[in-house]
Amino acid sequence: MRANQIAAQLYTVREFCKDSASLTATAKKIRQIGYTAVQVSGVGPIDPAEIRRICTGEGLTICATHESGKMICEEPEKVVDRLGALGCTATAYPFPHVPLTTLAEVESLAAQLDRAGAVLRSAGMVLCYHNHDHEFVKIAGRTILDWLYALTRPAMLQGEPDVFWVQAGGGDPVTWCRKLAGRLPLVHLKDLGPTWGADGKLQSRQMMEVGHGSLDMKAICAAAESSGCQWFIVEQDVCPGDPFVSLDKSWRWLMANVVA
Repeated sequence: MRANQIAAQLYTVREFCKDSASLTATAKKIRQIGYTAVQVSGVGPIDPAEIRRICTGEGLTICATHESGKMICEEPEKVVDRLGALGCTATAYPFPHVPLTTLAEVESLAAQLDRAGAVLRSAGMVLCYHNHDHEFVKIAGRTILDWLYALTRPAMLQGEPDVFWVQAGGGDPVTWCRKLAGRLPLVHLKDLGPTWGADGKLQSRQMMEVGHGSLDMKAICAAAESSGCQWFIVEQDVCPGDPFVSLDKSWRWLMANVVA
């Protein structure tokens, strides 16, 4: 992994990205930490051309976005237009906008994602899938996530596995990074800090800075890199304090332990 492949997910600092002025200040702080790229998600109602101008002005590449799942499936042409305005070629379906309780429902979503991915691909862009833990529920003997990748063409749907949620769902992040070889342009890095009760049972799942929890981040990053990952995106939905401090801790750990 190279330092210029590490990005910060703006969702981590979403409370500091509500308008152009706050986004500018945030972009400056992120660049000062060391990041040279960001994923756009959770920002306020700022024109995409303005987001691009701000990020470019602070020396940040927009490597990917998250867009509305409904818009991705029903109006992929709008996604193409937005990515074009941002100067970005990748987005990820962030969260199911339809129920996924039966195989028929999973098949329906897979078909929608495959069609949307074809629209993006024709524009030179790529659609990825971002998982949480619920995609590890099994239907007809396979996890929902396995079904979604099996029912879509690799060229139309790539992966953005979130390693925290893979582990929380009962999967193995290293195995999944290997499974998605050639289909893994993006990965979300956040660490897992489990809290155990006096009875030995798992009480909570704490999101932690990369390298400061229970996941084998060195092995995860190595597996992702060997599978062709282009962007290693640091995300921490919930931080113990200042989210910029959390982004800094993750950056410093990656630089000290993973970056070649």
